[in-house]
Amino acid sequence: MDSKVDKKRFKRVSRRELLKLTPVVALGAFAIPKLQVPLLRAGLGFSDWASSLLFRGGHLAPTFAAAAVTPFEQFPINDYDVDDPEVDLEHWSLSVGGQVQRAGNYTLAQVQALPKYTQNTRHVCVEGWDVIGNFSGARLSDFLKLIGADTSSRFVTVQCADEYYESLDMATALHPQTLLCYEMYGHPLTREHGAPLRLTIPTKIGYKQAKYLTQLKVTNVLEKIGYWEDQGYSGFYGL
Repeated sequence: MDSKVDKKRFKRVSRRELLKLTPVVALGAFAIPKLQVPLLRAGLGFSDWASSLLFRGGHLAPTFAAAAVTPFEQFPINDYDVDDPEVDLEHWSLSVGGQVQRAGNYTLAQVQALPKYTQNTRHVCVEGWDVIGNFSGARLSDFLKLIGADTSSRFVTVQCADEYYESLDMATALHPQTLLCYEMYGHPLTREHGAPLRLTIPTKIGYKQAKYLTQLKVTNVLEKIGYWEDQGYSGFYGL
């Protein structure tokens, strides 16, 4: 048999066998303790990168009829620390900074003066449950316009009264369904649900939707991604 033919055939077989072995090698790498965390981080990073490429700023999350909305009393109260960080609602303001023209402290009345939007959207928790809720508030994009935000910046970050923190990519911050929410079910937010102001983002997983907002910053650099993300959760987590 021609030696050249043998070599070509050997190369084809070798490539096939290598492809078969790739998953085995990957699983073997996960068995090495020192490689587990770097591999998981690399995998999450790739997933977030791919998800961000697929995100469509004009694509809306599903909305629902009033009959499909979960009763308010059945909407779970979920937090990472306490149900009520005892925000002083009377003197509350949102501190704004970073890449904006009009930094400073903004009152709830200033947020409420922006056009109000109401939407029945699904809230999905990473713990495995989901509910359809009724949310009202100002579009985050309108608030960013109000403060003169540089929307060519990469991120919007928030800090919360319970020391929670979160970040959004700018495309998500500008999405028309991303709200600075101050009402649920036609009433002001209760303390347990994030009074006086929270994020509602139906294109994202629940832990991105921070409650008890106290600070907002527009930036190109993230020192911290988010409370759960900094413990290994996905940083993008689009739905």
